[in-house]
Amino acid sequence: MPVTPRAPQPFTLQLDAGADAGAEELDQLTRQLRDELAELPEVQSADLLHAGAAPRGSKAIDPISLGALAVSILPSAVPKLVDLLGGWLLRGENRKIKIKTQMGDRSVELEYSPSAMSQADLKQLVDTLTDALQSKQD
Repeated sequence: MPVTPRAPQPFTLQLDAGADAGAEELDQLTRQLRDELAELPEVQSADLLHAGAAPRGSKAIDPISLGALAVSILPSAVPKLVDLLGGWLLRGENRKIKIKTQMGDRSVELEYSPSAMSQADLKQLVDTLTDALQSKQD
């Protein structure tokens, strides 16, 4: 029986660089994280999340949702994704990230902050998410 390749799973990442971070800093950090994600071979895409149409009368052509990324990865790469995000979070104080994905009719959303989650809790969460994504595709 041939092995069916796994389909990429879409995720939305919402970055929080802390209360002291301005819009320009958050935009720069978001773009840096996007570039880092794009270097992982399992990442199919990592793009700034577009907010939709620009407000009437504004000069913006394609507005983005500040601090938001749309990422598509193979389910087996969830641990690598979380490792990369953990490293990003540790590079600055008070950073947090919300991770959202859809699995069938269920929506999964979690907030990850190294100061609020133990390594054991994080490992259990990653294992549960990875197992759910892989079983969804079987």
